[in-house]
Amino acid sequence: MQDFFILDTVFHKGDLLTRAEYENCVFNGCDFAEGNLSAFVFIDCTFSGCNLSLADISQTAFRDVKFQDSKLLGLRFDTCNAFGLSFSFDGCQLNHSSFYRMKLKRTVFRNCQLQEVDFVETDLTGAAFDECSLARATFDRTVLEQADFRKAYDYAIDPDNNRIKKARFSIRGVPGLLEKYGIVIET
Repeated sequence: MQDFFILDTVFHKGDLLTRAEYENCVFNGCDFAEGNLSAFVFIDCTFSGCNLSLADISQTAFRDVKFQDSKLLGLRFDTCNAFGLSFSFDGCQLNHSSFYRMKLKRTVFRNCQLQEVDFVETDLTGAAFDECSLARATFDRTVLEQADFRKAYDYAIDPDNNRIKKARFSIRGVPGLLEKYGIVIET
């Protein structure tokens, strides 16, 4: 494979990508659904209004990447290249995606749908879930220390099975911490 480097370029809907290293690029309204993005490299890039649902992102590198108002349904982030992995999500749909066993320290999820997402054995130390729906998301042996769930909702987290030291929760999130006990909390 020949190495290609693409810098400071804006891509729009309908543009095709070549396997390459993209640095400081912007992708606006691009549709990569079910596409093959494996082994691509994205550094300091922004995906805005894009659809990457069910794309193959195995060994793809995401370094300081921002996803805004994008559909990322069913993605296997756990198959990405872990070296330098860093991204943030704002206004994205991430339902049915997997972050299994990933290190996502200080990752920001803002205004996102994270329904039925796999966070099993994920390190989410210091992560922020701001106005995020976590319905049926799976937290099992997950590191949630110092994570911020104050504005998250619909989650169920077992404090006995996850590390939650110094994690922040609002009073409205207490039922999600006590769900396993089957008790009824009335307001």
